[in-house]
Amino acid sequence: MSRILFATDLDGTLLGPDGKVSGESARIISDLSRQGALITVATARTPATVEPLLRDTFTTVPAIVLTGAALWDRTGRRFIDPMTIPADVADRLEDTFMQHSIQPFVYNLMPDGTMQVLHSPGLTRDEDRFYTERKDLELKKFIFRHGPFCSGSEYPSILVLGIGDTPSVETLAAQLRTDSRLSVSAYPDIFDHSRSYIEVFRAGISKAAAVLRLKQMLGADRLVVYGDHLNDLSMFAVADESVAMANALPQVREAATRTIGPNTLPSVASDMAALFQG
Repeated sequence: MSRILFATDLDGTLLGPDGKVSGESARIISDLSRQGALITVATARTPATVEPLLRDTFTTVPAIVLTGAALWDRTGRRFIDPMTIPADVADRLEDTFMQHSIQPFVYNLMPDGTMQVLHSPGLTRDEDRFYTERKDLELKKFIFRHGPFCSGSEYPSILVLGIGDTPSVETLAAQLRTDSRLSVSAYPDIFDHSRSYIEVFRAGISKAAAVLRLKQMLGADRLVVYGDHLNDLSMFAVADESVAMANALPQVREAATRTIGPNTLPSVASDMAALFQG
């Protein structure tokens, strides 16, 4: 029997409009996993938010987190094969952020599986909102002190994230994209396009690269992926079957092998069940 690896995006795909995994989706995926189905999530989120979201969803396969910069062992609560930023690259990266007057949040990996997030004591309004929404997460610890954060830390950096006005972020992103050692993503806030985010990883980071690595690790011979947004297109390009949500962006639906129901229903879980059992 074909061994299928199912990989689903979270926001807008497995998660409903309320930002949660529905009880029905959690039940279906948990039952399939107990029957031997290989099911994972592929997300830009960190384990600090992935774990609470999947609290009622049993899976046996490592989660793809941080846009593919690492795999997360949900049982052992540890990172697998993290692709951290080389120290000399991280130091220069931090300096470039500061030259553009954007104070970065520097994400460092701790030996106990948690993430240490460093930032200077002064927060802008947008940075404070970002911090407040995440400050109580179990697997993420914020530390405020004066930098430098990369050269001044004994732990490796995996992500450098910044928030700023859109013109400044776009200028910073354009400069950083000239460095072949980096992978750069910049995007506006969905509610306020005058504000943008920038996320920088080491070169070669993508959901596609991570899902192929996981497919090989598990010995799966088929890959089925689910998504709704532009950052899922790299997965679509390497999958045997790419499945778009009915609520997906038009470009995503056009790139997909097929389209299923919306994220208001347990569409992803039901489709996985039909493929696994059929």
